[in-house]
Amino acid sequence: MTFEFLLTSLIVIASPGTGALVTIAAGLARGPRASLAAALGCTLGVVPHMLTAITGLAAVLHASASAFEAIKYLGVAYLLYMAWGSLQAKGPLEFSGNAKNQSDAQVIWDAILVNLLNPKLSIFFVAFLPQFLTQDQVQPTLQMLQLSAVFMAMSFAVFALYGVFAASVRDRVLRSAAIMAWTRRIFAAAFAGLAVKLAFVER
Repeated sequence: MTFEFLLTSLIVIASPGTGALVTIAAGLARGPRASLAAALGCTLGVVPHMLTAITGLAAVLHASASAFEAIKYLGVAYLLYMAWGSLQAKGPLEFSGNAKNQSDAQVIWDAILVNLLNPKLSIFFVAFLPQFLTQDQVQPTLQMLQLSAVFMAMSFAVFALYGVFAASVRDRVLRSAAIMAWTRRIFAAAFAGLAVKLAFVER
């Protein structure tokens, strides 16, 4: 494992995206425990893409326009659902003083779906991981699993930091109805923007 891999992974993970958005929203809406649950869910959502890349199924996904488009638009629909929910008094990202409105399991499931329904992650792993494999590696699959495990651990740590930081300012948000309303709008716009971005992604 090289410093280049760690640095590149950190840049990719820390860049604003659905994982950061979901964990920040969970931290603001429900506190630090929910933010950790969301970080775990986002990390678990990477597992199917990692296994798809390692087993070679990502190449099939990349080659099949219909499969790629189907998964992509499911992802778009779910992100729009998250955007709509952010605006509602009741929804998956409800901002309220009651941190128990949604179970940890539901927070984790929502976070998993956000990453699971993004076909570009599988293609990303196919393009990303092989660059850091040792040329004379006898067991490349084992090394890909090791690199993936490190990537996932870094993902959880970074997303958790985002979420816990958001949770630390939660009380300030909840004290102001105006701030809560604008927070809902900002998250709705962010999720909608990510949906539009995903809609225009090509194989």
